[in-house]
Amino acid sequence: SIGWMIGLAFLGIGIGLGIMGARIAEAVGRNPETKNDVVHAALSVALIVAVLLLLLFAFVFLLLYFNPLV
Repeated sequence: SIGWMIGLAFLGIGIGLGIMGARIAEAVGRNPETKNDVVHAALSVALIVAVLLLLLFAFVFLLLYFNPLV
């Protein structure tokens, strides 16, 4: 089940960041003057997602090695 958790997390993050990248490209294509603001906001969101992924890894390894349900 731990493999499923990691796999689904990567799948969700990959799809989410792909959709976000498409929307960023669309926004910059429509209004090129706001490129810096849009890219800055997108990188902030990507950073938050990366931090949450690291927290997921910590939780998964906690379950893997210190599982209280076993």
